[in-house]
Amino acid sequence: MRMCIYGAGAMGMSLGVLLDEMSLDFVSHDEAHVAAMNRSGALIEGALTRCVKVRAKLPSQMEGKYDVILLAVKQRENRAAAQFLRPFLKEDGALVTVQNGLPEEGLAEVFGKDRIYGCTLSWSAEKIAPGTVRVTSDTGFQLALGAYGKGEMLDTVSAFLAHAGTLTVGNLAEIRFAKLAINASFSTLSALSGLTFYQLAGKHKKLVLALMREVFAVARARGCERLVQNGHDIMKLFGGKFAALLLPVAMRAYAQTRSGMLRDIRAGKRCDVDFVAGAAVRAGKDAGVPTPMLARAVALVHDVENGLAEIAPDTLKLL
Repeated sequence: MRMCIYGAGAMGMSLGVLLDEMSLDFVSHDEAHVAAMNRSGALIEGALTRCVKVRAKLPSQMEGKYDVILLAVKQRENRAAAQFLRPFLKEDGALVTVQNGLPEEGLAEVFGKDRIYGCTLSWSAEKIAPGTVRVTSDTGFQLALGAYGKGEMLDTVSAFLAHAGTLTVGNLAEIRFAKLAINASFSTLSALSGLTFYQLAGKHKKLVLALMREVFAVARARGCERLVQNGHDIMKLFGGKFAALLLPVAMRAYAQTRSGMLRDIRAGKRCDVDFVAGAAVRAGKDAGVPTPMLARAVALVHDVENGLAEIAPDTLKLL
């Protein structure tokens, strides 16, 4: 089979290294990153150190058709990326998005529902140099996969992704909302405060739980009965009376993890908050579930992007 990761940045490259599959093309717009991977291999450091020889390409160097394309670009690039990738995916192929949020609906408009699959990744990572990515969490490598449509390639895709770590296959909506509850709360608040996920769990647990529980309410309205993340039903754990005690314990493995949105803002880029917490807000509106805290958090991130608020723990008081 021919496969590629389109968007072989921090998360995409780390996934590719874990798969260690030489029929996998690593595709990135970053010329220095591509050159480094081809010259010295793709290196991940942190919880695991591994360097593998890869075949890295720029988008302009892609050719032929792929059986499986793993999509790992920023979501604001999805429309353009989907249109670009459409000629490269076989008619019976699978587009697997490993992005956060709820990206499948938009991708299905280009590829059709039955070719779309969603996968969540448990770890966090950041690119620290061309060809080098550091894993910033200590959770192990867990993946969860579901089909958006009929799922005719689900067995094929799951057999492939299982090489990267511990894979769970299940209900895509529950998989998505489990990860969204974490990202919409911790990633958003980290972008506003500059704090790590573990620091937020210890010092700002009430705020974290308020955002998470709004996502839980939307998930229930969308028919989700349980939201399993890293083997635990977080809707049960963090929706109950002992949530404040459990939260810091659960997030200890993320002591070094800060939001990728925070890195984007500090680099002067627009972040993906509209596609993470913003996705929960839109899903809530569609389901008739109010999400006032999430909506305010999204607006405040935009204030930070526009220089109207600063990245600091005190900024959380504005929520």
